[in-house]
Amino acid sequence: MPMKRLLLLFALLVAAVAMTIPTSAQTITTFDVPGDVGGTYPTIIIESGVMTGFSNDAAGISHCFLRAPDGSITTFDFPGWGGTTGTQCPSMNDSGTIAGLYSDPADHIHGFVRDRRGRFTTVDFPGSIRTILTSINPEGETAGIYRDANNVRHAFLRTATGKFTSYEIPGESIPSQACFSLCLNAMGEVTAPYVDAGGILHGYLRKPSGQITTFDPPGAVNGTYPTSLNPEGAIAGIFWDAVSTEHGFVRSRDGSFTTYDVPGAAGTEGYTNNALGEISGDYFDPSGVYHGFLRTRGGEIITFDVPGAGTDPGEGTFPQGLNDRGAVPGFYCDAVTCHGFVWHR
Repeated sequence: MPMKRLLLLFALLVAAVAMTIPTSAQTITTFDVPGDVGGTYPTIIIESGVMTGFSNDAAGISHCFLRAPDGSITTFDFPGWGGTTGTQCPSMNDSGTIAGLYSDPADHIHGFVRDRRGRFTTVDFPGSIRTILTSINPEGETAGIYRDANNVRHAFLRTATGKFTSYEIPGESIPSQACFSLCLNAMGEVTAPYVDAGGILHGYLRKPSGQITTFDPPGAVNGTYPTSLNPEGAIAGIFWDAVSTEHGFVRSRDGSFTTYDVPGAAGTEGYTNNALGEISGDYFDPSGVYHGFLRTRGGEIITFDVPGAGTDPGEGTFPQGLNDRGAVPGFYCDAVTCHGFVWHR
């Protein structure tokens, strides 16, 4: 799994330093959280245009931010946080409620929910030694992973009223991989990968009834990684073929697959699908430089690069989300650090 996506699970003050660049019908706004030093990493944008994510300080500790449509930025941490992780915000629903994680002074990891008024609730799966929230849906339900007293990892769901459900995937070997910021939809369905006895990733879809369907797109030999589940039940993700080349896929509610590649790409990584059937993600060229793309419902692919993005291997443009208005948040990395951006068609 690409390291840039792992940043979301484990990464200051008043207004952004921003620049808007028109590129034909597109606009790109770039920004940094003042004092970030270690990079700015947006994770999701909701329909109102509000964005959340985290930035890293000089010690490499993460702090969350909210960026308003006017570009103003508010930073925050879980009250009483400590340790070496800090506070991270991978997901937010359209009401402005955020799901995330924080480390306490003893460096233990806990989940949290922050409502739109700024009130926090700690979330720990009962009896766990570590809890991480990764996704929140419009109903306030959350998904995540926890480690039990034996340090074994499990997936779980939590209702808005605090009821927990732990579950396992039949045939999994390495327990419960984390889902991404939009892996839990309003119907309570959740998607994520699991690992079989041979060490290969596969996708699954869990219904609110507890029914679990596992899947792989045609041509997936070396792994499947679902990354996003839209309100219609369509799943976007990545799969690896027989020579471990990455491709994008969409799994429709009826179980049929569409696979795709950005023309000329050495690898295609589809991350977020919205209610309109659009997909945002990145692709890397034969030189290992990353670029952004938006794929329309009809299959048209629009590519883009943030001006100032690095052009060495591992650098470039990394979209992280997509709302129904076609706004794509993400970060771009140069030779020194990473910065935030939002792209609009």
